Amino acid sequence: MKRTKKGEITVFLTLIFVLLVSFILALTESAVIQTSKNQKRLDADRAVFSLFGEYQKALMEEYNVFAIDGTYETGQYEENLLLDRMSYYGSMGINQEITDIQLLTDNQGQAFREQVLKYMETRTGIALAQDLTKLASRWEEQEIQGAEISGELDDVIAESGEQFAEEMGGLIHAKKSGMLSLVLPKDFHLSGKAIRPEEQVSGRNCRTGRGSFPERKSTNRIDAKALFEFYIMEKFGSALEPKGENRNLDYEVEYILCGKESDAENLKSVVNQLLMVRFAVNYTYLMSDTKRQGEAEALAAALSAAFANPAMEPVLKQAVLVLWSLGESVMDLRALLAGKKIPITKNEENWQLQLSNLTKLGEEEDTQEGQDSENGITYQQCLHILILSKSSEKLTMRTLDRVEQNLIQEKELSFFRADACVTKIKVHNTADIWNGTTYTFPLYYGYL
Repeated sequence: MKRTKKGEITVFLTLIFVLLVSFILALTESAVIQTSKNQKRLDADRAVFSLFGEYQKALMEEYNVFAIDGTYETGQYEENLLLDRMSYYGSMGINQEITDIQLLTDNQGQAFREQVLKYMETRTGIALAQDLTKLASRWEEQEIQGAEISGELDDVIAESGEQFAEEMGGLIHAKKSGMLSLVLPKDFHLSGKAIRPEEQVSGRNCRTGRGSFPERKSTNRIDAKALFEFYIMEKFGSALEPKGENRNLDYEVEYILCGKESDAENLKSVVNQLLMVRFAVNYTYLMSDTKRQGEAEALAAALSAAFANPAMEPVLKQAVLVLWSLGESVMDLRALLAGKKIPITKNEENWQLQLSNLTKLGEEEDTQEGQDSENGITYQQCLHILILSKSSEKLTMRTLDRVEQNLIQEKELSFFRADACVTKIKVHNTADIWNGTTYTFPLYYGYL
């Protein structure tokens, strides 16, 4: 009798084996794909890390700002240079496209300002600015008040005629022609350096990046402005403390404040602002000083008698008080520009200019110098306060002007342009990983 054998178990085990092998192969393929993905990501990460390690060295060393020179010292900006460098650093086999890119000058210097604030937070701390910020808002009001008083003086001079101008000497003539020469100390050497506005970052059409990037919050708050202002004072020279002979402007802080094309024009603008602030301070005190008002009234009476016009006495008294306040402001500025301190407010003890010497200002016999006030503020501190009242955007772009010009002039980096400096990028990556399978992934990197 023929015996038959059943194969159910064999078939079952065969099927199980096939499934097991398929499962193992699937796991292996999945592992290979995932490993390939991870490897491609690692390659891209390594490449972009290495790329951002090629920051412009002088920019970092001099101004503590990180950025890649997008021209690679050729003067010709090309994004392909960045892709070529990433390929060199290990991203071969990955098709890369820069989708978003941020330059140092984008959005009114957003990236530059953010890096400066980050650097200054490690250096100083926000608490240092509290006293100066309180003065800044008060000075804005005083500058407006001083301008109004100055306008009143012009009206009084126009009403009183040429006789008053002749009697009161060089101060009125200086007010018409410019006060700078009147306030400069005798031994002050006025810089003749100048720049071309159209060549500056803030004055030319800059190239721009594209896309959007996270923005640091509160970059325009008063405490952030104070930190940025400390950075300006640390890195750049002023009329009393120039930084370097090879820079194309000596009065850099004054330029950042005013944006004029020459040192002389920038100093003149700062002087005028300080004069208006001091004008208001001195006029406010003088209107509370009955003794000095009496002196002004006596002089006005004498002038009205000399003019044979007694009705002019009240007008002339006001003109004398206003002019006296302006003369005292001139003395304050002479003290500041001589490196001395001036008092924040005036009183009987620290008032400098005698009425008898008012007519000598601007004349040959004018030898008066400003006094030093032990508990006062310096010219540098005045610049601190003025900076706090200015627009953050203008301050940032003018600071970039000076950074760029100093690297070109002082460090002889003729190729350097702030709007060719890259600070952040986003890259779209496509990689072949397994039997025609592609893997796409984004990549973002930035200095902050």
